[in-house]
Amino acid sequence: MFFHDILGMFSNDLAIDLGTANTLVYVKGRGIVCDEPSVVVIRKDNKKTVAVGTEAKRMLGKTPSNIMAIRPMKDGVIADFDATGEMLKYFIKKVHNRRSFVSPRVIIGVPSGITQVEQRAVKDAAEASGAREVYLIEEPMAAAIGVGLPVGEPSGNMIVDIGGGTTDVAVISLDGVVYSKAVRVGGDKMDEAIMAYIKRRYNLMIGETTTELIKINLGSAFALVAPDRRLMDIKGRDLISGIPKTISINEDEIREALSEPINLILETIKVALENTPPELAADIVDRGIVLAGGGALLRGLDSLIKQETNLPVIVAENPLTAVVMGVGKMLDELELLRRIAIT
Repeated sequence: MFFHDILGMFSNDLAIDLGTANTLVYVKGRGIVCDEPSVVVIRKDNKKTVAVGTEAKRMLGKTPSNIMAIRPMKDGVIADFDATGEMLKYFIKKVHNRRSFVSPRVIIGVPSGITQVEQRAVKDAAEASGAREVYLIEEPMAAAIGVGLPVGEPSGNMIVDIGGGTTDVAVISLDGVVYSKAVRVGGDKMDEAIMAYIKRRYNLMIGETTTELIKINLGSAFALVAPDRRLMDIKGRDLISGIPKTISINEDEIREALSEPINLILETIKVALENTPPELAADIVDRGIVLAGGGALLRGLDSLIKQETNLPVIVAENPLTAVVMGVGKMLDELELLRRIAIT
């Protein structure tokens, strides 16, 4: 232990939010140095990596038959071990850049519902990428620390972390998770719902990039009173004629498309509230529910949760970086890290 701590003085320790949609890397003393999509492009014949991250995302849906674009993380866990290893290797090499001769200590945020097999896969991938020590922290705990909630106090803090693959709902008190529930619904399921809706209603096939743009520009969870309905022209392939065409869609249609994944997230929050001990539930009435993760940026989601639960709802200041900031703080607080890391 002492030897590891001494080594830590000479290495650039890293904190990683290994997300389904994006991977963020935080370096001790430097902050967030990398925020790129979790995408890897490889050649099918020799399995060589062509591109990783931002460059790879630009190739999604546009690759020839001999090249394959993979999203190695699915529902918050590793779906393709080799591709995840390549991706981690790329990010660690990019930020570490051989600045120090000691391999880094790496802390990774993982979903709360992760199985032991999935934990092992994440650890193995990080170790194969050159990590000296690997710690895993549950994402809701990391997000709570990242947004500045007083997790060490004997009071209830409720955090809802809506990522690309999973939504984690947790009640935290005294540096521990009192109750948590994870559901494999997040940004990806919202994209799938939009894609299916447009296919069903307009017989139009659209790609992942277009779907994400629709969600960002038109996505909402709650009908706000604003009189102007936003419209957007989208291009895709007509499923009947096979010819590319353009259609116009509005905000109401996308809200209808998103209703199913959003209702699943609401149900998860309600189940967590039902299972919260009464004393901590009383604290949540005062403190409210904190939303983090990319899904927290969906327009009107906070208003909808507020209406359904009658509790105050606060969107974190920087929801996209909440997890990586929390994991990053652990690099300086090794005692706390050892208490809350998944063993």
